[in-house]
Amino acid sequence: MSQTIATRSTATAQSGLMGIVLTAFLGMGIVFLAGHAQSATLHDAAHDIRHGTGFPCH
Repeated sequence: MSQTIATRSTATAQSGLMGIVLTAFLGMGIVFLAGHAQSATLHDAAHDIRHGTGFPCH
């Protein structure tokens, strides 16, 4: 019985760690891409998202 609980606990910890690692890579990718994009491109993308979500920006 305790071995089954230990196996489940290990699997849960590994899946949580995998989620953290994937999130970190996604975040680093976004920062990398944003760092190499032109500022006007980033502004236009943010502007379009604001309007698409109904958030006033002017």
